[in-house]
Amino acid sequence: MSGQNFFERLIINKRARLVVQGALIILVVFLAYLPALHGGFIWDDDDYVTESPTLHDLEGLRRIWFEAGAIPQYYPLVHTVFWLEYHLWGLNPFGYHLINVLLHAVAAILLWRVLLGLQISGAWLAAVIFALHPVCVESVAWITECKNVLSIVFYFAAALAYLRFVALGDAGFSSRRRWCYYLGALALFTAALLSKTVTCSLPAALLLVCWWKKERLRRDDILPLFPFFLIGLASGLVTMWVEKHYVGAQGSEWSLTLGERCLIAGRALWFYADKLIWPVQLTFIYPRWEIATDVWWQWLFPIAAVCVVAGLWLARCRIGKGPLAAVLFFVGTLGPSLGFVNMFPMRYSFVADHFQYLASVGLIALCASGLNRIPRIVPAMLIVMLGALTWQQTSIYRNLEILWRDTLAKNPGCWMAHCNLGVCLYDKGRIGEAMDQYQEAIRLHPNSFETLNNIGLALAAQGHVDEAIEDYRKAIQIHPNYYVALYNLGLALAAKGQLDEAIEDYRKAIQINPNFVDSLNNLGHALAAKGRFDEAIENYHKAIQINPNLFISYDYLGQALSAQGRFDEATGSYRKAIQIDPHHADTYFDFGTMLNQSGRTQEAVVQYREALKLNPELAGALNNLAWVLAASSDNELRNGAEAVRLAERACELTHNGEPLFLGTLAAAYAECGRFADAITTAEKAEHLATTAGLKNLAEKNRQLLELYRAGKPYHEPQPSKP
Repeated sequence: MSGQNFFERLIINKRARLVVQGALIILVVFLAYLPALHGGFIWDDDDYVTESPTLHDLEGLRRIWFEAGAIPQYYPLVHTVFWLEYHLWGLNPFGYHLINVLLHAVAAILLWRVLLGLQISGAWLAAVIFALHPVCVESVAWITECKNVLSIVFYFAAALAYLRFVALGDAGFSSRRRWCYYLGALALFTAALLSKTVTCSLPAALLLVCWWKKERLRRDDILPLFPFFLIGLASGLVTMWVEKHYVGAQGSEWSLTLGERCLIAGRALWFYADKLIWPVQLTFIYPRWEIATDVWWQWLFPIAAVCVVAGLWLARCRIGKGPLAAVLFFVGTLGPSLGFVNMFPMRYSFVADHFQYLASVGLIALCASGLNRIPRIVPAMLIVMLGALTWQQTSIYRNLEILWRDTLAKNPGCWMAHCNLGVCLYDKGRIGEAMDQYQEAIRLHPNSFETLNNIGLALAAQGHVDEAIEDYRKAIQIHPNYYVALYNLGLALAAKGQLDEAIEDYRKAIQINPNFVDSLNNLGHALAAKGRFDEAIENYHKAIQINPNLFISYDYLGQALSAQGRFDEATGSYRKAIQIDPHHADTYFDFGTMLNQSGRTQEAVVQYREALKLNPELAGALNNLAWVLAASSDNELRNGAEAVRLAERACELTHNGEPLFLGTLAAAYAECGRFADAITTAEKAEHLATTAGLKNLAEKNRQLLELYRAGKPYHEPQPSKP
């Protein structure tokens, strides 16, 4: 009996120890990543979260899974997680960071369980090192890289299930339960691929484990992995196609020879190993190496890598197959990121910390196995040091400006960082500083079409529209499919009144990117300005179909419907715009204008007042409300004193140069009985309208002058009764 109690206590103590060890992993992860929880959104987070139209409703969820190009890369499970997060906490970055940190902690625990199952010495230490290693910060602190932390959770869970399937088979079981583990592993592997395709290496890793743990591979070890290899291959091909046709990984910057790609791969392997061993000067964007096959020393990197693998193969009988398996896992898992497959980031760097998030596990497990044999004070000091470095590294992900300034401090020649820092400064209204960054980016990379486009934006903001057009056209000449520059060129041409050319550029942008909502909206706006309202309405509906939660599409649609006299439809459109975003004064103003046109004057007054609450300096709303208060046929609405105050402010804001506003002020003076002021103001309004060629407005002011000279105010006629 006492023996039984002893074993029961032993089991309980073992379980308690495992629970404590797991809890410690979670604790150290959250302590190390505490600063990350207070970070904001950074690069690419706009495409993935803050400006993604797919997160708002069930239609967006359908598009995530079934519409090519609806999301930046076809990782639908990641975007489904973002969809759920968006509906839980909106655009509060804390929630997104919290999920990333939690997933990383879960990944570390699953890694520990996998290594325990493989009976690797120092399994818990390896999991803690992985949890706290600073090279993982980029994957955890960057919201966009939820794809990394989510995929690795499914990867390790699939590995655990498959290893259980193998263990049951080795024990002679062929039960239904065993095959449930197999199907579970296959399902989890599919989920990993739908999160990030780098996990396609799992079947090769499982085969490597079987080779390592057994004397030789049997047919039964290989056959069950065939479905895994097929699914992984299909997923990899889809990702390559998306990278080429949607992400844009094609062109001269990706035209590398096989020799150059071998040089990149060899150098990248040593780069990643170095950052694992000595994780200092970690950078968001590392310098892009100059690769030259005729430079002899560059060949030392791939040659040395081959020699290491060959040496471990030859020494396997003496030191065991474990070190070779760890290195092969590291190399094989990095395979998709070594330069043999085109990826968009290769445009500015061949390496990135998040590329080795999963691959690092191989070398970490190997090192932890060795560290487990030395006095515990050394691993303990290592854990503390890694935790401190991770805490420090997370601070650079607080916001975009900090991120890009840190990048430039470590990589001053990074044209991409200069360009993106310029965008940050531009968004903050610091246009002069932004231009300095853009000019440096162009100096470093004269063919940067993004930078030329950004220079165009800055010039346009400063009123230099012709110069902006020149830079947009340079950007398009370098990259004819750069739809953002085509769109901005359209905006600039429309600002100059060249609507036909603007329409052509908007259409080109939409042809390249049919989901480009801004271009659809502004194409509609340009068509409406040309009086082509049916075509305008068609484009607004397309924009709404793509992003049903963008208020401006409904606002523009309301304007076009109003112009056609479809006031009831326009009312619904304006109300939808206000429901989506009730903080835009222009929408209330446009709604009020439509209501006034349709004879619903009292409702119009309500909307004008709402507009002025949000923007007391909105000249159009000041003028229109003043007109209603001065000239309405409704005696209860008229208020001459308030009309004068509003109209005077509208004229002041436009420097007394707008004939329509001066005409309103004249009507307000007349309503107050100040006919001398009304006559003087109306005469000025009539003169300005005549000079500007506004014949109808000039004629209206002449007619009103006759009333004012006769000592009569102007009141609009009573609406006819149906």
